[in-house]
Amino acid sequence: MTIDELLTTTRSVRKRLDLTRPVPMELVRECLEIALQAPSGGNRQGWHWIVVTDPGLRAQVGDYYRRSVRAYHASGTGAGSLFQDDPVRAATQRRVSDSSAYLGEHMGDVPVQVIACIQASGLPEGNQAGLWGSVLPAAWSYMLAARARGLGTAWTTLHLAYESEIAELLGIPADVRQGVLIPTAYYTGETFKPAPRQPLDEVLHLDRW
Repeated sequence: MTIDELLTTTRSVRKRLDLTRPVPMELVRECLEIALQAPSGGNRQGWHWIVVTDPGLRAQVGDYYRRSVRAYHASGTGAGSLFQDDPVRAATQRRVSDSSAYLGEHMGDVPVQVIACIQASGLPEGNQAGLWGSVLPAAWSYMLAARARGLGTAWTTLHLAYESEIAELLGIPADVRQGVLIPTAYYTGETFKPAPRQPLDEVLHLDRW
């Protein structure tokens, strides 16, 4: 596929993750090697990658994620509650909410869970963008590389409600913070396409707001 096609059709895959097909670790490593080419502040490269494939550990991470997703949906602030005054966007939001709930119940069944982390003794005051900007672009590169190899992924952060518990479970040091949990599996079907987005001119500001 072309670069533009890759960038515009890499979607969050939740319901269409193949939970029964193993993902070779060699393929995950290829994607991570590409991720390591992303920029980082001061070229520190302080990222770390936890790849969880053990069924028991995946199930435990999935349990924490399930709890967080259920609380999120019960709060009434989830994706499904947004844009209720716009019938078209509201329908899209309901689908997003439904697929989010599905992944919440099945995160523990996903064959590979990738947690992108960054080494940080503490969260900086005033410029957290500098910290997270040194790992999140790499995580997106991983997702793009996965898509190019027939793997589906989704950007998820609700596990962070249990960050300390997951850190203890996986032996993550105290000075390493988790940024994103990326479920990774082969996907079913090949109908990915660009998603509806706000028109550029509604969000573009030239020189001044």
